[in-house]
Amino acid sequence: MTRLSRRIFVLSGLVAAGVAVTPRQGAHAAVPYPFKLGVASGDPTPDSVVLWTRLAPSPLNADGQGGMANADVTVEWQVSTTDRFTSLVASGSVVARYADAHSVHAIAGGLAADSDYYYRFRAQGQISPVGRTRTAPAPGSFGRDLVMAFASCAHYEAGYYTAYRRMAEDNPGLILHLGDYIYEGGVNTSAVRQHVGAEIVSLADYRRRYALYKSDPDLQAAHAAAPWLVVPDDHEVENNYANMVRNDSSPTLTAAQWTARRAAAYKAYYENMPLRPASAASGNSIPLYRRVRWGQLATFHMLDTRQFRDDQACGDGWKVCADADLASRSLTGATQEAWLLDGLAQRYGTWDILGQQVFFARQFDAAGAASMDAWDGYRASRSRIQTGWQQRGVRNPLVLTGDVHKSWANDLKADYANPSSATIGTELVCTSITSAGNGTGSTTIPNAATNPHLRFHSDRRGYVRTTISRSQVRADFRALNTVTEHGAAASTVRSFVILDGQPGLQAG
Repeated sequence: MTRLSRRIFVLSGLVAAGVAVTPRQGAHAAVPYPFKLGVASGDPTPDSVVLWTRLAPSPLNADGQGGMANADVTVEWQVSTTDRFTSLVASGSVVARYADAHSVHAIAGGLAADSDYYYRFRAQGQISPVGRTRTAPAPGSFGRDLVMAFASCAHYEAGYYTAYRRMAEDNPGLILHLGDYIYEGGVNTSAVRQHVGAEIVSLADYRRRYALYKSDPDLQAAHAAAPWLVVPDDHEVENNYANMVRNDSSPTLTAAQWTARRAAAYKAYYENMPLRPASAASGNSIPLYRRVRWGQLATFHMLDTRQFRDDQACGDGWKVCADADLASRSLTGATQEAWLLDGLAQRYGTWDILGQQVFFARQFDAAGAASMDAWDGYRASRSRIQTGWQQRGVRNPLVLTGDVHKSWANDLKADYANPSSATIGTELVCTSITSAGNGTGSTTIPNAATNPHLRFHSDRRGYVRTTISRSQVRADFRALNTVTEHGAAASTVRSFVILDGQPGLQAG
């Protein structure tokens, strides 16, 4: 474990226990420690990064305000090249507002490209834990090779967040979270650990649920280790919802109550994520699809596959469904699809990486049934995007996926019905952090005969660690044997390499 990892481990553990980690500890003993939810950074550019925290001395208060009084609070922030802050390269202050649950989204600007920094906050006489962040390379520059981890699906009740801790110990330069950061359900008394409160519906509910999840020291360690790029999936609002359509009837809500619930969910999501102000929620929608350039090395196209999709075909679920082939159906919506294809046409980086939520490659069972919630339920939409990147000469399309609680590695085909057709891209699917429990450890590929382009499968919890260079992307599928017990080791189940200009998976 590096010095930084040890420092993050100690700091986040103390914060989770309610200890004020500050050089002036004891001088303000009457003031409750406000940084119990840790710190985070995100959406880096070559000269700036978002710094996040949220003041919450009593994170689980039922009103969702974290124990803060009804008053705005000035929060100072500092950025340094060392974790001791002997000299500062940037600093400033921002007002944490009661109306926004005292969340902070500070833009630290004037930074050097492709550089590592440390940051912290000060408020109410207390100092936050220290986080590490990194800026992107300058346009036209490749910069250093990038270690990037990605993850999804962290059901608090299903187990412990050890996988987040293991990600932090890998010292990544960037972390992508592809959705289901929280789960909306009520208490399961037989679970490994329990949610607080019933199924979340109101703004106070969502704020308290985020506070519960973000109180976890392992999650705090992963946030403090590197900048994050985040996009939500369904459970940040409600299971399998589609656009403005509910697909889960519990609890019973009127149309107006459902609209209010969605608005509350997205406001709380922005409050609790290291997003730029341009991504703040507006009413019951939030502008989340965006492009993050990593110099000439890579472009991250972060997609939103929930807010703009058509309702799932044939009533959702695994179905043989002719409607899934309708040309009118879209998973992204027409505007986002055009935006994506326009960005792919620019070919800014060696690697065009699509960060998105649901299974992209075709996956049929022997009867021809497929998941109507995944891209198989929107086949014309997938075809337009795949054909689009071929027509635009995209050299290295790489799709990153979450949602399904298992690891997969897939070749993307020009014609999935013809196994000998050209391989035109690659998909890497991360398993869950905890969702679905420990798993079986099986690596047998389901429906392999029907889908020969599906190259790898593993039923364990964990994450994917990638190393991105000019010549290749190496993907290590990292897994834990257990999440129902805390502290498991992570091991690499399988590795693949994707070579520049050669779509598809090579043995790692």
